[in-house]
Amino acid sequence: MPGRKSSGPGRTGEKTLDIVDPTTPNVPRMYDYLLGGKDNYAADREAVEEVVRHAPDTPFLARENRAFLRRAVRLLAESGIRQFIDIGSGLPTQGNVHEIAHQVAPDARVVYVDIEPVVLAHGRALLAGTPEVTVIQGDARRPDDILADRELNDLIDFDRPVAVLMLAVLHFIDDEADPPGIVARLRSVMAPGSYLAVSHVTADFDADSRVREAGAVYEKATYQITLRSRDHVMRLFDGFDLVEPGLTTLSLWRPDPRTTIPPGAERQWCYAGVARKTD
Repeated sequence: MPGRKSSGPGRTGEKTLDIVDPTTPNVPRMYDYLLGGKDNYAADREAVEEVVRHAPDTPFLARENRAFLRRAVRLLAESGIRQFIDIGSGLPTQGNVHEIAHQVAPDARVVYVDIEPVVLAHGRALLAGTPEVTVIQGDARRPDDILADRELNDLIDFDRPVAVLMLAVLHFIDDEADPPGIVARLRSVMAPGSYLAVSHVTADFDADSRVREAGAVYEKATYQITLRSRDHVMRLFDGFDLVEPGLTTLSLWRPDPRTTIPPGAERQWCYAGVARKTD
């Protein structure tokens, strides 16, 4: 039986699901479909196909976002980070954070956080028997609840550097919920030497409105998209120092040496950046 739509945790116009609803496009399931996964329903696939009609490069950018995740996690692990919190992690897919981190540091600890019950169920099934990795249910709009979670605190020591990953999640949080304030709360408990990684969609290069039209499809999904300018995305990094090459587009953030940069990479509609907390 389809689950009930609710108005979400105190925010007008947001739709969350208390049980699985196959009739409402679900953001993690849509992303799963974009990446070639099978954990999705017809409503998710139809919504993605509508997004792609407006913005045909969407599947490519979804893959580029995962590639950015892999490069960022590898860099952070090589820089000595042994604790990762992936907020808005989505459904498990190939090249998860713990898999990349463990290639460099087998002792790395990883906590996946997502609001969706389906992510919790799939993640716990996948991670059974992996004590240094866990998945918890948490709302990115409520950082205090995430930080107070017992399972998270069993694995993460905030007196030591930690990497907080918020990839393709903050654009699903509207301005009323104050994304810079959310990041600031997380930053307040992060030890010096910690890192923040963010990717965020933008309409800065949307001369033909295709990104805005694609984003409008999410009005009927579980969460809606807020497109933000470079200046607004930069505010998310207040209190951090961006590492080279700074805030750029997905394909231009430290591409692998053997990678061919796609044409128009400097105008991709998703920003990416990694930054360090120095004090």
